[in-house]
Amino acid sequence: MQLELSKAFAQQWKNKDPFIEAEKLQGEVFRELEARRTLRFSLLGKSYFIKIHRGVGWFEIIENLIRLRLPVLGAANEYLAIKKLEQLNIDTMKIAAYGVKGSNPARQQSFIITEDLINTISLEDYCLPWKQQPPEFQLKLALIKKLAHVSHVLHNNGINHRDYYICHFLMEKSLMDRSFMEKSLMDISNNALDYDNLKISLIDLHRAQLRQQTPERWIVKDIASLYFSAMDIGLTRRDFYRFMKLYNKSNLRDCLTKNSDFWQKVERQGQKLWHRKQRKGDAI
Repeated sequence: MQLELSKAFAQQWKNKDPFIEAEKLQGEVFRELEARRTLRFSLLGKSYFIKIHRGVGWFEIIENLIRLRLPVLGAANEYLAIKKLEQLNIDTMKIAAYGVKGSNPARQQSFIITEDLINTISLEDYCLPWKQQPPEFQLKLALIKKLAHVSHVLHNNGINHRDYYICHFLMEKSLMDRSFMEKSLMDISNNALDYDNLKISLIDLHRAQLRQQTPERWIVKDIASLYFSAMDIGLTRRDFYRFMKLYNKSNLRDCLTKNSDFWQKVERQGQKLWHRKQRKGDAI
């Protein structure tokens, strides 16, 4: 068994079984499945999210392996991904409690509690009006730089997300205030927004994969998913070129020649996702 509790949960659950206490928590349910439960709850005036994993069963494990996919067995996946992102200085969720028990992978019980990222807005919701009301160019450029930087760091450190959409990036709502944005982010030296100071957290890491090196097909899947999710927010071709250059850390010529195969795969897969959405509605 592995257990990690913050001070608040260590005190609240003193002399109690954390796995039983985790199951007792009540709040706003976001997902309720036989093997997994996700909800938001409050403790001592603070908001949290918990994901409870109850074991996926051998059928799902075998099915994933047949499809050459690593099955998500429990909360360990998200726990390790968060720890890795912290090491890489990528904004993400903060762990408040984590526990796992059981050696049988099909019946393993686990949970992870993270602090609620309050006063944030997903980039999907934030960028929704852009098509009708284009944003300030410097802010748009800073956001493109930020996402290109995060993507580059993830993939160059053996991480792929598997659900890499703009809805899984949460931006602090304070950045929606123009005066605050200018005061907090403006780099006086070049009159440009400093993307390093943009507080944007990457969430929903339960399917993330960690390796020594990320295979190209998983990198393509991530970038294609990001591209697809940004298709309808009014970005121009130049904006996509900007992302390509920043992600590859090269000039556009090299992106379109040396890395052309990669970007063509991204384009094809992104378009495939977009057309699938048109057929099925909002479901991806």
